[in-house]
Amino acid sequence: MARYVKKDAFHQKAKRESFAARSVYKLDEIDARFKIIRKNDRVVDLGAAPGSWLQYLARAVGPGGLVLGYDLVPISVDPGPSVRARAVDVLSLTAREIRVDAWIAMHPGAPAPDELSLRFDVLLSDLAPKTTGIRDADQARSGALVEAALALAIELLDDDGVFVAKVFQGRGFDELLVATKRAFKETRVLKPEATRDGSRESFFIARGRRPPAG
Repeated sequence: MARYVKKDAFHQKAKRESFAARSVYKLDEIDARFKIIRKNDRVVDLGAAPGSWLQYLARAVGPGGLVLGYDLVPISVDPGPSVRARAVDVLSLTAREIRVDAWIAMHPGAPAPDELSLRFDVLLSDLAPKTTGIRDADQARSGALVEAALALAIELLDDDGVFVAKVFQGRGFDELLVATKRAFKETRVLKPEATRDGSRESFFIARGRRPPAG
């Protein structure tokens, strides 16, 4: 019972502090422990609905930063002028599209050039699949989302950029961890305090993009 009350306290705290969801405290703990977000950063947030992470990020990067949020579900909250969000299937989202969105946000009214090499400081993924109840199928769908986020992170992040991804324990977890360690110089695994009881989720926190092989 004490554990349940403790977890429910995050929901009540989110309501008091006007955040869209209790999941904001997972990001808050990750940021507090690993110092992943700085003023004026450019950040990509995948799986951004309902928008609590966007609210947190808007405060963290300040007016000089830029946050781009993507989710299948439209995001109803308005975190502020440093945030742009749109509904899209992340599995079909390309690095080029993200760079164009950033360009448009930074240069209103100016057409995006054919070649864009914009880099980002942080890429976050709080993606989770719609579950079917078939554990292996759900695990495979979750893994595909992590792989898509990792591929975008490799292409978009600065050399010292940070990649954070929600991952579910189960089949394929070790392979995803190996792939992340191969792509980044430092990778940690954390289960935040705000994670619900019984949840198999944890987060990879990776820093320092390795140069491409060869």
